[in-house]
This record gives sequence, C-alpha cells and structure tokens, in this order.
Amino acid sequence: MIPHDTITSGANPRVRQAARLRDADARHEAGLTLVDGRRELSRAAAAGVEVLEVFVAADAFDEIAREGWFAALAARGARVFMLPEKPFAKIAFGSRNEGCVAVVRFVPPPLARLAAAADAAVLLVEGVEKPGNLGAILRTADAAGLAGVIVCDGRTDLANPAVIRASLGTVFTVPLAAATTRDTIAWCRDHGRRVIAAMPDGSRLWHEPALAGGTAILLGSEALGVSPEWARAAAAGTIALDSVRLPMHGAADSLNVSATAAVLAYESLRQRNQPAAPPRTAPPS
Repeated sequence: MIPHDTITSGANPRVRQAARLRDADARHEAGLTLVDGRRELSRAAAAGVEVLEVFVAADAFDEIAREGWFAALAARGARVFMLPEKPFAKIAFGSRNEGCVAVVRFVPPPLARLAAAADAAVLLVEGVEKPGNLGAILRTADAAGLAGVIVCDGRTDLANPAVIRASLGTVFTVPLAAATTRDTIAWCRDHGRRVIAAMPDGSRLWHEPALAGGTAILLGSEALGVSPEWARAAAAGTIALDSVRLPMHGAADSLNVSATAAVLAYESLRQRNQPAAPPRTAPPS
C-alpha cells in the first residue's frame, strides 16, 4: 500500500492552498501549479518535474496505486493524500477529473536555456490568449518532432493548469521557453533562424518556402495576428522574414491558430523527411 494521509474536509488548508493555484497570481507567487490527470502527471514525473503533493480520489486510489509512475512519485518524496468525493471536487478539473491532481513546481524556463536542435523548425507563438489553443500547439510540436516552442508576449501562462491539461502533459516534454517578442527576435537573429510568419495575406502558399532545418514558424494571436515588430526587424535587416498563407475556400477568413500550427508543423516534417533530389547529370554528348 502506498503510504498516504486522508483528508476528509474541503476546508482543509492543503486543499484550499491547492485550489488557489487555479489563479494565475497565486501560481506566480508560489512558483507552483496543478497537474490534472494520470497521463499528464506521469509525463511530469518522467520529465523530472518536482511533484510536491498528490491528491487522489478515494474511489480511484487502488487503481491509481497500481500504476508505476504513482509509486515512483511516492518513493521520491511526494506527499500523497486520499480524499472522498466532495473535498476532492474542490481541486479537481471540473467534470474531466481522472481521480488525481498534483501540486508541482513548474516555472517555464527562460529563452537563454532553450536547447533547440538546429536541424528542425521551432514554433514561435506570439500573444496567444486561449489555454486550449496553446496546449494544442504544444501537442502538435511534440507530435511533429519540432525543435521547440517559444511563447513570446504570452497572454496565458505556460503553467496554467488548463494549458497543461490541453497539452496532455507535453508541456513537460517539448523544449520550451517564454520570452518577450523583442528577445525572441534577437534569438532568431543570433541563431540564424529564418522566420516564416503565418498571415491571412501571406505572400506565398504554406508549402512553398523551406520550413525544415533552421527555420522559425511564427504564429500570431487569435485576434491581432503577428505584431508589427517582426516586419520592422526584417526591414532593419535584423532577421530574414517570409510570410505564408493557407487558402480559405469557405466563409471563414482564417483557421484556428492551433490548426494553422498543425498544418505548418507537418509540412515542416514532410520537408524534413523528403529525400534530397539526386544531382542532375549532363546529358551524354
């Protein structure tokens, strides 16, 4: 049996402190956040994220206790608490709860610590507001094997439990950084990354420029798109900037930002996996 304590009241201080982490100010102050779900928590554990407390619903405890990642967390010193339905509901993620919620120490790393492979594209996500979109973009980056994701001038934080849940825990597996747009532009300059911006009026179709290798695929916010800073940086010669568009044949004038990310990420993967064309030989004389 996994060693654990039992909490019977939703007014318990540990439950109340954990519930406060749904609020951004509380997360920033504490440097902590919540991870909802078994898959998400197992990926956090595998990535070496520090897990401080695990709250488990009483009716799911025996089943979860048989999972290897759970025993490993307990062995690493995480405090385990079993809760009946009502107090557990105080910290669970609405109707999507899977019987476990954890308090973890997770602060997105700064740009200087981003370890992005030079032979694959990175995604630049500027000003995205909706946690579900950001989480879906992280899942795409993980699935397509991109070199990383830089969230610049983010309007939702990467430690938001809704981002973690929407990403299915890939927020812990994808090379990741948070930065300002200005610093991200400087990073692209310093690392020789060509920037390919997705825009409704982009100058080229989505598959025409090279998206593999040392590129940075730029996605703007849901409402405002890409900020003018990028065009100004290109005009000053700071970065090389190209723009692409996805043709829209219906009533809508653009795709959801996470759908656009998926199209461009997989086009980058297709180009990366495409065998190089054989060199042309001169015809016999």
